[in-house]
Amino acid sequence: MSQTRTRLVAAPLLLLIAVAAAGCADPSADPRAGGRGASAEAKGYCPLPEEDGPTPSPCITFDWNQRVAENHAYRSPMPITARQKEQAAPRAERLAAALGKLAATGTTQDALRAAAAEALGLRPDEIEVQGFRFDPLRDMLVGGGEGRVCVNGTVDSTGRATAEVVGRTADGSCLPGLGGH
Repeated sequence: MSQTRTRLVAAPLLLLIAVAAAGCADPSADPRAGGRGASAEAKGYCPLPEEDGPTPSPCITFDWNQRVAENHAYRSPMPITARQKEQAAPRAERLAAALGKLAATGTTQDALRAAAAEALGLRPDEIEVQGFRFDPLRDMLVGGGEGRVCVNGTVDSTGRATAEVVGRTADGSCLPGLGGH
């Protein structure tokens, strides 16, 4: 074998050995561990306030409601200013009026998108729809917006239409995510 060919074969092999050896470090040698190693890891969940018994030290706090809220935070609208709400209020009124007309007669999804887009000054492909029942139009959400500001409308099971100005959700949509477990 030529010397160049030997180098081409040996170089990747040496690199592989170096990478493998680097992954075998002692966790207690990690400067972030402060010399404590694996013994400083949490020993379990802290008992709830209503529970009796010893508390492992250190422990992981566990508040189910807080965990659910954190898990569903992407559904929450981002804050918007009073001025942004005020500027979008006429579009919300137009959307509520358009949804009210459609709720009385029923519609198709394409007609709903077109009517909402016209009321909000958007293109139909910029309109989000959830929970749509075609005829009659009931128990559904529709929304769209620009930037952080969204105008969302609802039609409930009685056919009553409303609309509100809200902030865009953390995941970038106007309507809250459906989620679920």
